[in-house]
Amino acid sequence: MNLKFTLLFAWYYGFNTILRGPSYLIAALSTPMTLLFLVYVLSHGTLLAFAVVGGFVSLISTISLSSASDAAFLRIQLRFQDLFVPTRTGPTEYMIGLTLSYLVFSIPGIAIYAIFGYFLHIMTAIRSLEMAGLLIVLVVSTASVSFIISGLIKHIRNVWGIAAILSIVMTILPPTFYPYVYLPKWALYILSVSPSTPAAVIAQWIFGLSPALPIMIPVLVVESLVFFSIARFMTRWREN
Repeated sequence: MNLKFTLLFAWYYGFNTILRGPSYLIAALSTPMTLLFLVYVLSHGTLLAFAVVGGFVSLISTISLSSASDAAFLRIQLRFQDLFVPTRTGPTEYMIGLTLSYLVFSIPGIAIYAIFGYFLHIMTAIRSLEMAGLLIVLVVSTASVSFIISGLIKHIRNVWGIAAILSIVMTILPPTFYPYVYLPKWALYILSVSPSTPAAVIAQWIFGLSPALPIMIPVLVVESLVFFSIARFMTRWREN
C-alpha cells in the first residue's frame, strides 16, 4: 500500500482544486444550499434541522457522484492512469487517493453545515465524531459508484449527462432533506439502493431527529464493500 502517494494525491486533487478553481466549490455547494433554502421556506423552518443534517449527506454524495466525469476524463482523455503502470502504485491506491480528494474538497461545505448545526443547537462532540465516521463510509460508497460509471463509459461525451442525472436521482429522491418516516417502508427499501438513503436515515438517527432504524447500518456497510469491490475490478489498469 503506497500510503504516501494516496495522501499526496488526495491533498493535491482535493485542496489544490479549491485554490485553482473556487467556482467549482461554489457550484458543488449550490444545489445543497438551494435545497436547504427551499426546505426552510416551504416548511416555515420546521424541517430546517433535517435540511442541515441532510446537507452533509447531500454534499458528499453530490460531489462524489458528479466526480464520475473527473474519473472518466482522467482515464479516457488524459490517460492519467497510464502514468502509474510502470510504478508501484496500484489501482487501489489510486482509487483511495481520488476518493479522499472528494472528501477534502467537501471540507468547506461540511464546515458551513457544521456552523448551521451549531446555531441550531444540534451539534455535539459525540454527534460530530459519529457524523464524521458516517461521511467517510458514504464517500467511499458514492465514489465507488462514480468509478463504476466511469469504467462503463466508452466516450467522454456520455459521462457528463449520466453523472448529472445520477447525482440528482441518488441525492434528491432519498430522504436527505425530509424525515425518512414520511416514506412507506417499501419505498424506503427501494431507495436504499442509493447509499445516500441509509446514510440519511442513520444521520437523522444520530441527531435524534427520527427513530432508529439499525438495519441501515449493515446496509450502508455492505453497499460500500460491494460497490468498492466492483469499482476495483472495473478499474482499467495494466493488462486491464
